Order: sequence, then C-alpha cells, then structure tokens
Amino acid sequence: MERVDDREYHMAELSGKVAIVTGAGRLRGIGRAAAVELARLGADVAITGTGRDPATFPEDEKAIGWRDVESTAEQVRAEGTRALPLVFDVTDVGAAEDAVAKVVAEFGRVDILINNAAIARGADRVPLGELDADLFQRVIDVKLRGTFACTRAVVAQLLAQGEGGKIVNVASIAGKRGSANTLAYNAANFGMVGMTQSLARELGPSGINVNCLCPGPVDTSRMDDVRPGDVATALAPGAPVQRWGSDEEVGAFCAYLCTQAASWIHGQSINQDGGVVMEH
Repeated sequence: MERVDDREYHMAELSGKVAIVTGAGRLRGIGRAAAVELARLGADVAITGTGRDPATFPEDEKAIGWRDVESTAEQVRAEGTRALPLVFDVTDVGAAEDAVAKVVAEFGRVDILINNAAIARGADRVPLGELDADLFQRVIDVKLRGTFACTRAVVAQLLAQGEGGKIVNVASIAGKRGSANTLAYNAANFGMVGMTQSLARELGPSGINVNCLCPGPVDTSRMDDVRPGDVATALAPGAPVQRWGSDEEVGAFCAYLCTQAASWIHGQSINQDGGVVMEH
C-alpha cells in the first residue's frame, strides 16, 4: 500500500469543513492557535476579533507589525486553506448573525464553532466591594451572551445543513472551582459549563457535538500582567505539572475535539491544566 505522508493525512481530516473561531486575533492566544491547528487539519477558517487598537498591542505584536485577525488569517492561509477575517462584537446578536451569513457566502457552509472570545483580565480581579457593576456585566456579556449569540447563529446554519457539526466552548478551570477576587470570571466560566451541558442535550440528537475546554494558566498575552515572579506556583500551588500550558497545546486540543475521533465525547467540560483541578 502506498504510504500517505503525515501532512496529506492531516489535511484530509477536516478537509471540506469550515470553522469559525472567535477571539482569535492575538499573536499569543488560544484562538489563534486553534485557528491555525484547524487549518493544519484541512479546514477553512473564519477568524473573529473586536478590532483592537494597535496602540494597545503587546510589545511583541508591535515589534513584528502584527495586524490582529488579518495576521492570524495569514497564518491560516500558510497552511494551505482559506481564511476570512471578521471584526465584530460577539455580544451583538445581529452582528453575529451577519458574520455567519458572510462565512456561508464566502465558503458555502459552517461546520465548526470555537467560542473563545473573552475580555482581557485585569480590573475585574478585585474584591467584591471594588468590583464595578458595569465591568461585571461586560465579563458576563462577552463570555455568555457572546457564546449565546454566536452559537444560535451557527446552530441555525448547522440544522439547515442537516449534517451535524462541532461546537467547543473555551472556558477555564475557573468554571470548576471558585476563588477569591474573581467573582465575574468565575460566574462567566461556570455559566459556560452549564451552557455546554444544556446545548449538548439539545443538539446531540441532531449530530452536533458540544464540549467545553477548561484550561488552567496558559502562557498568552492575557497573562502578561501576572508574569513577574514565580507565577506558576502562585497561580497553581501544588500543581503536579509545574508549568503553564501553551496556546499551541490548548489550540490543538480544541481542534482535536472537532475531529471524528472525538465524536463520542459530548457534553463534557474537560480540564487541561497540568493537574491543577482533578475533580470532574
């Protein structure tokens, strides 16, 4: 039997599939890594972001002339598949519907949704008495309303196609275990876990797999504010694997959950955290 090289094999895995990845404009980010890994497996990918002000980019992005979703799109195309960069607010239901319509117009279909959008950490990580009510709401809105808006728009297309699909919600181990001074973040991520279970029960009979990924501390630009010092120990005392995860590791697992090999994994919220949280 003629041997197929590894690249041809991987390209075949998701060949003909179309994915949407939200929150995928950062150089060091789970969304970018997931988008590129999906492309490596053969999928065409729509990459969404909010249109960040370049003045706010991390120094490494500024140094290389990073262009947010446009640069992620270039990395996707470098893997041999098509890319569509989109800028919109995931909390805007109409904008989410318009974005899905643009993806279908460009690629003809949608098969995969990675709900990864979230606001940057920072001012929300404070004691309850110092937590601004509007900021609390924004954390909830981006994570939960954004997941609702994008999922509803994509599911309408998946049901119309009638061929099933894959949805991966990117939450956090903060959706499994509460901690002090993270009220908004805990609430949003616990909500993601609950939404995943509800969607899985509703959509499973239609052949739509729904799962949630709960990473621990990941070395992305979102974590730059806590990088000084022994952050691995500070954030995860006693963790069996004494390091942060990488965006590539988490992105690759997102993509794996979209493959046929993962089709019997359903309704799960899976910890990927070096053993920080071992409870289900």
